[in-house]
Amino acid sequence: MNLTVNGVSREVGSAPLTTLLDVLREELGVTSAKAGCEQGGCGSCTVLVDGEPQRACLTAVGAFDGAEVTTVEGIGTADALSPIQQAFTHHYAAQCGFCTGGMLMAAVAYIERGGTDDREAIQEALAGHVCRCTGYVKIIDAVAAAARGDSFDLSTTASSAGMTNLGGVS
Repeated sequence: MNLTVNGVSREVGSAPLTTLLDVLREELGVTSAKAGCEQGGCGSCTVLVDGEPQRACLTAVGAFDGAEVTTVEGIGTADALSPIQQAFTHHYAAQCGFCTGGMLMAAVAYIERGGTDDREAIQEALAGHVCRCTGYVKIIDAVAAAARGDSFDLSTTASSAGMTNLGGVS
């Protein structure tokens, strides 16, 4: 079985019924997707499969042979944050970071589909992603800013080098 994970073709040796989450974390060492509730309710395991958000904890890897999987590791690096990661940093939208990977991937999908800065539409796009640290205001502000295409000077808002909770970016 083969997957393309963050642009790199990978051969998967796990059994077809192994969850995509377990394959990513245990076999491939891609750790931004988190095992939260392991029932699909919290969204911390969300990744993009062929551009669509998927709960990796619920999905058997065998269903995705040949698919393109994108995780936080595939959207930016610590030295070159993606626009949504910059927005999360600027708006202090990440706190403990456990939900951040799933939030970021849901936001990427929303923006790539042409999502706007409409707060209700953002709330709908992030529905089912649970954050226990924030009141969601900063997360919604960050997604709205990224959807508008705002740019940020992170040296005046937050140290990008000090932000290690952006869903796997370190």
